[in-house]
Amino acid sequence: MELLTILNRCHRFRGFVYQHARFSPDKKSIEVAVRPRKGSAAICSRCHQPATGYDQLAERRFEFIPLWGFFIFLLYAMRRVDCRRCGAVIVEEVPWGDGKRTLTKAYMLFLARWARRLSWQETAEAFRTSWDKVFDAVEHVVTWGLEHRTLGQIDAIGVDEIQYAKGHKYLTLVYQIDLGITRLLWVGKERTIQSFQGFFTTMGEEIVSNIVFVCSDMWEPYLKVIRERCSEALHILDRFHIVAK
Repeated sequence: MELLTILNRCHRFRGFVYQHARFSPDKKSIEVAVRPRKGSAAICSRCHQPATGYDQLAERRFEFIPLWGFFIFLLYAMRRVDCRRCGAVIVEEVPWGDGKRTLTKAYMLFLARWARRLSWQETAEAFRTSWDKVFDAVEHVVTWGLEHRTLGQIDAIGVDEIQYAKGHKYLTLVYQIDLGITRLLWVGKERTIQSFQGFFTTMGEEIVSNIVFVCSDMWEPYLKVIRERCSEALHILDRFHIVAK
């Protein structure tokens, strides 16, 4: 199938081979079988080093970017390795997946990019997936960014919430709003004291102590955390919410 040619051009990984592609029994998806390249060693997912093979697990399905109206799944039986460095039998690391997530890294990045243009629910509907999968994709990309970014000096932050589902389901969003720099720093579930505290714990005291300005609405849990964690910063209340009150 020509799909294999496309995958080999844009989504090829050293040590692995796309074996064949076939339609699923219901003809709604295309399943692409993946196997290890002959002679390639499995990589320990803990120490990220080659290790001796131990056994093989049942076949897993990894959801890839949909094409031509079809769902695409990569099928692969994960190997386990007997890693001498870690002193344990551990599931291998595969370059297209992340731990126990069922979405491929490529699909998570794809959904996260669309979620910047559309609402998360609209993104889910457009690609016939679930809101939870879009959230998982955004969380993965944000987490990767947190681990690989250089924060530098942060003078001003803004905190706000968005409703992601009916029934008062919210996310807490924290942005850097310095002059010339606006970027998302952190996302937390719900809009509670505990969720907002998670931002400051993640950033660390060195960065938090240098924050000069904090902008928020008048949601009491946010106000309480700001008083506790940024008592020296100038707290700017959102004018719209003040008028609304």
